[in-house]
Amino acid sequence: MKIAQIICQVLRVRNVQQKTASCQDVVLVRVRTDDGLEGLGEADASPEVVKAIIDAPYSHTIACGLREVLLGENPLETERLWQKMYRRTMYYGRTGVTLCAMSAIDMALWDLKGKAFNQPIHRLLGGKQHEKIKAYASILFGKDGAETSAIGKRLLRHGYQAVKFGWEPMGKSEAADRDLVRGAREGVGEATTLLIDAGCVWDARTALRRAQMFADYRVEWLEEPLRPDDVEGYVWLRNRSPLPIAAGEEECGRESFRALIDRRALDVYQVDISRNGFTDAAYIRARVEEIGARLCNHAYTSPITVAASLHWLSTCRDAFLFEDCADDSPMRRRLTTEPVEAFEGWMTVPDTPGLGVTLNEDFVKEFLVAESGR
Repeated sequence: MKIAQIICQVLRVRNVQQKTASCQDVVLVRVRTDDGLEGLGEADASPEVVKAIIDAPYSHTIACGLREVLLGENPLETERLWQKMYRRTMYYGRTGVTLCAMSAIDMALWDLKGKAFNQPIHRLLGGKQHEKIKAYASILFGKDGAETSAIGKRLLRHGYQAVKFGWEPMGKSEAADRDLVRGAREGVGEATTLLIDAGCVWDARTALRRAQMFADYRVEWLEEPLRPDDVEGYVWLRNRSPLPIAAGEEECGRESFRALIDRRALDVYQVDISRNGFTDAAYIRARVEEIGARLCNHAYTSPITVAASLHWLSTCRDAFLFEDCADDSPMRRRLTTEPVEAFEGWMTVPDTPGLGVTLNEDFVKEFLVAESGR
């Protein structure tokens, strides 16, 4: 079996809104073999930038486009191919969007591996430890506390027992921040798990004051209060905060996570398979479990990453919550023929070969804006 084709497709909704939501477009990677199998993957990054990294021609041995690196290779050798991609992109990669492009391909390779062996990916990763995982509805704040409360009440009607609100307009002022969190708690009620995602808006001392204030509203975790690279700030904050501190969604690959893990900077490490691939996510899982911290997924894109996240998170010993994007985007709801969504507040882990999802080809045709590799 050899890799014969790597197709990259960019899909986008008709009207992209000015908001922090990566479910408005998709960069889809389709790896095809010479014996007719196809694996699916995606990255959570700027789609056109990911596409350029895959499409780039050979420059020299450590500055290659990813298609150039992989054509003719055995797709089952995922660890070796990850190392090859890392080595052959070293002059422009090593982290960031190059790791995202590698992760999309890695996801597709694991999908292929599952189909080749007729096994779900979680079994190839060592076996699932959870049949289902409690979902939390992940959504942006409303414009104020009243609108946030209304959003929370709507999500409860869909059966969620946990809800996370995040990003703008958090960070404008102490009063505005309190209003948002007060509205969130009022909307979801006292029995629902409430998570708050600040969206990287504060310095460490301000974040500590907010954590102390939000503790009054029984917030389960405070996510990304600081900018992603402020490892020392996270160490300082975690040692003082009354709330658990979560972060990690921006991190791409094991090297990106290393300082956070080594310094025990977080209570909850959030790993996005579309930025880390199954290959590096397995390493990150082992390291985080080794230090006794908790793991959660990050997924705000299509059902492809949601399915990938379910396979991976189900293998994590202490998995306790699953991020389920509640944005009503067609990319989130219609890209695959199988819905990969919460039912009565729980996500069920797929048991069919590979990722366990198939593309809705009519949807792909409808929203396709760019393509390469055919």
